[in-house]
Amino acid sequence: MDRLNGSPHLMIVSDLDHTMVDHHDQENLSLLRFNALWEASYRHNSLLVFSTGRSPTLYKQLRKEKPMLTPDITIMSVGTEITYGESMVPDDGWEQFLNHKWDRNIVREETSKFPQLTLQSETEQRPHKVSFYIQKDKAQEVIKVLSERLEKRGVSNAQEELLQWHAQNAKGNPNIIHATERCAAGIIQAIGHFKLGPSIPPRDVADFSECKQENANPGHEVVKFYLFYERWRRAEVDNSQQYMQNMKAFCYAAGILVHPSGVERSLHDCIDAMTKIYGDKQGKQFRVWVDRVSSAQIGSDAWMVKFDKWELSDEGRHCCLTTLLLNTKAREGGCVWVHLHQTWLAGSGPKDQTTWLF
Repeated sequence: MDRLNGSPHLMIVSDLDHTMVDHHDQENLSLLRFNALWEASYRHNSLLVFSTGRSPTLYKQLRKEKPMLTPDITIMSVGTEITYGESMVPDDGWEQFLNHKWDRNIVREETSKFPQLTLQSETEQRPHKVSFYIQKDKAQEVIKVLSERLEKRGVSNAQEELLQWHAQNAKGNPNIIHATERCAAGIIQAIGHFKLGPSIPPRDVADFSECKQENANPGHEVVKFYLFYERWRRAEVDNSQQYMQNMKAFCYAAGILVHPSGVERSLHDCIDAMTKIYGDKQGKQFRVWVDRVSSAQIGSDAWMVKFDKWELSDEGRHCCLTTLLLNTKAREGGCVWVHLHQTWLAGSGPKDQTTWLF
């Protein structure tokens, strides 16, 4: 990936439904915990890959429903479509590889002989995938007979090398665990089990003063800031003036925030405004997360950080593209926010922009 200068420190490849995404977790807390961990500790040097049976249409629909991060690579339609980055650039080489010995007409011809199969919607019929519904009690028999017929005509299911790998490596392998936590929480558990890197999500840290980094980590600073902002508005921290003084210590005295509306405002004024909205989201739906955090050192003590800042509330989901200038030497033990510039992601600005502070 062009985003990284060298080999990734870690690559996580995860299914979505009931793996990364827990559809029984109405608060999406396990997913938000993973998001915070990834953006704080891994985004800058690792790769995130989503691998799903969903078509591009259903994948994009899920992204609108759940607070999912943007992966570096997206594998969809049961492995038949691979795209890269936010713009989802397709892998043409993979498409050409799949074209070898693929004959859609043969698949349609053989499957038409089974009345138990019902074609799924048109969006789920992809260039290298034909999808059906079938009743659970009839699936085993149809799969067996259909697989034999397709094999005789030259199209099979899993690639042989994948089946061989599973047979040789999966059973009794200490490098494979069955997580006891659900979904994204299980992925966090695996990171800790295999000692792949930090495994305590910032969302699990009650006191951020205990969450210090030895080296400058802009991603960690951004995640901490917005988690406190969420907790302040949900009244999950004490209404303390000391907290506000600490917040001001994070901001350059002459620092400026350029609001998504275009209005310029002092960072210290924005913090003063926070004191007036303490607990305004208490008991309500309100979550904040950041996505696509990237940083570049532009001077001995200066960093330019870019990220998407999201808010989920009863009014809907809203996002702004954010650029932040940090100084890593202006304050002992942390970074100082010097300049913050935000613009609305197309079509994602709230009707009432007055409560959007950071």
